Amino acid sequence: MLVLKANDSTEIGSTVTTQNETIRGESVLQRLANYQPSGRSRLGRLTGVRIAATGSFLPQRIVPNEELADLGCDSQWIIQRTGIAQRRYADPDQATSDLAVEAARRCLENANVSANDVDLIIVATMTPDQQTPSTACIVQNKLGCIAPAVDMNAACAGFMYGLVTASQYIKSGCARNALVIGAEVMSRTVNPKDIKTYPLFGDGAGAVLIQPSDDDEQGLVSYTLGSEGAGGSSLCIHAGGSREPLNSENLAAGRQFMVMDGRAVFKWAVRVVVDSTIDVLGAAGWYPQELDGIFLHQANLRIIDSAVEDFGVERDRLWINLDRFGNTSAASIPLALDEANQQGKIKPGNKLLLSGFGSGLVWGTAAFRW
Repeated sequence: MLVLKANDSTEIGSTVTTQNETIRGESVLQRLANYQPSGRSRLGRLTGVRIAATGSFLPQRIVPNEELADLGCDSQWIIQRTGIAQRRYADPDQATSDLAVEAARRCLENANVSANDVDLIIVATMTPDQQTPSTACIVQNKLGCIAPAVDMNAACAGFMYGLVTASQYIKSGCARNALVIGAEVMSRTVNPKDIKTYPLFGDGAGAVLIQPSDDDEQGLVSYTLGSEGAGGSSLCIHAGGSREPLNSENLAAGRQFMVMDGRAVFKWAVRVVVDSTIDVLGAAGWYPQELDGIFLHQANLRIIDSAVEDFGVERDRLWINLDRFGNTSAASIPLALDEANQQGKIKPGNKLLLSGFGSGLVWGTAAFRW
């Protein structure tokens, strides 16, 4: 859910300094050549698992920047500051589970696997249908399968948390067909009166099916999950939980909508993407130039572009869809994976970098062999 607000002066094109260390292309490569774990979080490995299939679903309604002009949103500002030209909005009668179910059905069809064979469902979302039951249970019922089902709320890193969790179930033998779905209706979390944040979010869902693999080099060659809860207030929704239940007063004040400190979160995101990527590539023994595909959370084009500069890789290895879909939070990485997979851009054995980051503050980054 990471966005850059209009009053943020941080420029990805300029040098980013963190802890008195310049992180630019050459120094990143030097850090990899002399790799030492950053200590930000523990590193793990989960191989012998594979993504057997992907699927995705997007609402039909396309909302171009120009359509938001009546709200006071400037189309060119949105493009220049974020790279977003349009996004998808769910219909009024569509909820997160509806998007998730369609993505899951397409994924299972692509895998030629029956819903009856699914033995784990994880739905990564911060926009559940309701507080209880879980969206995952609603998805399980609509799919018609018998499986444990659970929601996972790690915001924009939710898919990465779900991917690691499902891979652990597969690796331990507790599951053989695990569905991981990232699904969001983000358009309902932001205030239409907030012209700096409202245009940046979109709705959608992506799914992957995790299965065992006979190849012990396939899967999560290296991964890291982490959190910095001290920064939680910089990106949050104040009302709607047990600390601040919804009532007429906070509804009138708009406290049910997302708020953020754009400058602080932006700087944090640049830092955590670089540090966690160095960690997973260093542990995997990979260099950026070996990567066949880079799938970063689709938050802001400037953060994505920084990966090109910091790691010295060609832009065509970066998958970008936020120009068409906006920031879809936990759905952004699986949406991108499905697009790339359906277009034949991912081949067996390919080395991929996956990274999600956002509210919490949390992150999940992995060196993944397809």
